[in-house]
Amino acid sequence: MEETVAGRRDEALRVVAAERRRLTNLAYRLLGSLADAEDVVQETYARWYALPERRRAEVAAPGGWLTTVAGRICLDLLGSARVRRERYVGSWLPEPVPGDGATGDPADRITLDESVHMAFLVVLESMTPAERVAFVLHDVFRYPFPEVAVVVGRSAAACRQLAASGRRRVRGARPPAAPAGERAALVRDFKRAWEARDVRALVELLDPDATVVTDGGGLVPALLEPLSGGARIASAVAAFAGARPGIELREHPVNGQDGLLALVDGAVAGVFAFGTAGGRITHVWAVRNPEKLRPWTSGCAA
Repeated sequence: MEETVAGRRDEALRVVAAERRRLTNLAYRLLGSLADAEDVVQETYARWYALPERRRAEVAAPGGWLTTVAGRICLDLLGSARVRRERYVGSWLPEPVPGDGATGDPADRITLDESVHMAFLVVLESMTPAERVAFVLHDVFRYPFPEVAVVVGRSAAACRQLAASGRRRVRGARPPAAPAGERAALVRDFKRAWEARDVRALVELLDPDATVVTDGGGLVPALLEPLSGGARIASAVAAFAGARPGIELREHPVNGQDGLLALVDGAVAGVFAFGTAGGRITHVWAVRNPEKLRPWTSGCAA
């Protein structure tokens, strides 16, 4: 009898532990920050194990309970994040993850799909907290609206409207996906033109209305406002290359798409993600805040 009880207890522990990766993936998409996502998962498990053992045994679907708690924590954090980002120095960008999704512990590996591409995460930032939670839970993780309603604290009908609003934002902001080969070639050519300080080549690669957004967080030199215009960006890139000749550029997947790393003395000092459309680069997102480069160890950049 005791062995049977112990076996059930061990199986329950395995089931709960197996949810960790999914919770990390959910929280990262909701918050755009791997560090915050890990904190959310830790807090979610802390609340689970704080329940009396008899109460845990009564939970019919531990995965659903954990998801509800994690979603509610994220919803609260999204509300406070807006206030924090108003005080952020310069532009705020989501925290990039290496192209293989590795984040240290295999259980925390981020699943790479279009919902973690930088362009997608940037659009999510434009949503209200409730829109973002409803949209991600339903459209990305396929939770039915009655379950989404439990997390968001609104009716299923209201959550359906929130997700629809989020869907419209994504459709309005996302151009047709460029073929992988075309994107890779554009990033490679951008790297070569940057290294050569070839303004003319950069202008040809950049859309006339291209935009660069740099996130330094006030910790390293960075553009405080987005820079728009292909010609202006080309000149700025060439000038930066001339001022920092010791930078090594390396092609490396960023959030599942072709990107670039900037290395100084072998250490990652910047991560660059790209948006492309019509055979040109439309967006460059440059993350230089060292606090957001934690997953980018020398091993992943090697």
